[in-house]
Amino acid sequence: MTHPLHIIGGGMAGSEAAWQAVQMGVPVVIHEMRPKTGTFAHQTGDLAEMVCSNSFRSDDNEQNAVGLLHWEMREADGLIMEMADRHRLPAGGALAVDREPFAADVTARLQAHPLVTISGDEITALPETGPVIIATGPLTSGALAEAIAAETGQDSLAFFDAIAPIVYADSIDMSKAWMQSRYDKGETEEERTAYLNCPMDRDQYEAFIDALLSAEKTAFKPGETAGYFDGCLPIEVMAERGRETLRFGPMKPVGLTNPHQPDVKAYAVVQLRRDNKLGTLFNIVGFQTKMKYGAQSTVFKMIPGLENASFARLGGIHRNTFINSPTLLDDQMRLRSKPHIRFAGQITGVEGYVESAAMGLLAGRMAAAELRGETLTPVPHVTAMGALIHHITGGAEAKTFQPMNVNFGLFPPVEGLEGGRRGRKDRYKAYTDRAKAAWTEWLGQTTLDAA
Repeated sequence: MTHPLHIIGGGMAGSEAAWQAVQMGVPVVIHEMRPKTGTFAHQTGDLAEMVCSNSFRSDDNEQNAVGLLHWEMREADGLIMEMADRHRLPAGGALAVDREPFAADVTARLQAHPLVTISGDEITALPETGPVIIATGPLTSGALAEAIAAETGQDSLAFFDAIAPIVYADSIDMSKAWMQSRYDKGETEEERTAYLNCPMDRDQYEAFIDALLSAEKTAFKPGETAGYFDGCLPIEVMAERGRETLRFGPMKPVGLTNPHQPDVKAYAVVQLRRDNKLGTLFNIVGFQTKMKYGAQSTVFKMIPGLENASFARLGGIHRNTFINSPTLLDDQMRLRSKPHIRFAGQITGVEGYVESAAMGLLAGRMAAAELRGETLTPVPHVTAMGALIHHITGGAEAKTFQPMNVNFGLFPPVEGLEGGRRGRKDRYKAYTDRAKAAWTEWLGQTTLDAA
């Protein structure tokens, strides 16, 4: 029998890595310390638990880089995308997921596979033999993080991440709020009414900003100097950048018409997105926060429609860690100093559920191929997968390396666009057409039948 692949961490990346490996006939052992050893953000012991947003972001695979990444993962028979599609919630053009059954189904699928073993032990040191994939995510346990730092000769880089609050739907005043996706986006009525909207006039907005800026915040511990990831800034940090910042960000009022007052244009709008299939929970979009719990309840109840809101979960902030991948990993995602160890997921410096799972997909395939005595050809840089792996394993500037979502800025330019293809829509379509062709070809060359 093939030597087993050990995967440390059962989040998005670890789960996807395990699935890809067993599909290639390689047995895996998933080491997941939860629920025996918990974290600040996790609530369960399920694999692939969604701890922040429940959104996989845009599902448009012709005009959006993360939508293209969705497409590539589906083409590779990715488990995470299969389960996300199964538990999809209405969210306009975004892919939102009913988080609890999603994680439960990922867990059940892996538990049922004859080549998968799940161990509940916490790994506190770097294994001396392999093959191993470390996919512990941004909430890597302290002992393992110290072991990684000791091996790499440098402290792990870090940033702070924030979580948005979740509200019980039946506590929202629908005489003030209404259901509508921005610009009525969506093919069905359910999609066109996927978001719940709470309007503010100018006075309400100004009072809200004042309260937000003066609210008591969670203080960092002495010596904590990490910055924020720009894609997940606390709402009060955005407000500190200017009083109008939120009106051009998560509270922008465009594309929405209040049916209660159709002739009155809102000065700002707070949107909530469905958080479960039953529609009993809604998360406040873009409202990640570091306010203390008491302050959150007071400030968020200033939002029209949320005056009597009951919160299933308040927001919070936690420290995330990631390694300086451009200096530490080779193009097969192996640790240069210990090549029997691969890294995958957010700990490598990609940001987002989908990006993390995508790096798990590649790490799982690479490790499984190596166990079978094969080496996968490099992933084309023109694909979303290739753009990400190239960025973290050498494309990024090591001195300024920070977590990154997939975006078209990571892709090589498309030749010939300076002629007739000048518009952004045409340019993005050219990127996605090129990527799909290259990804299909790469899958055809490298996909292995399960043994």
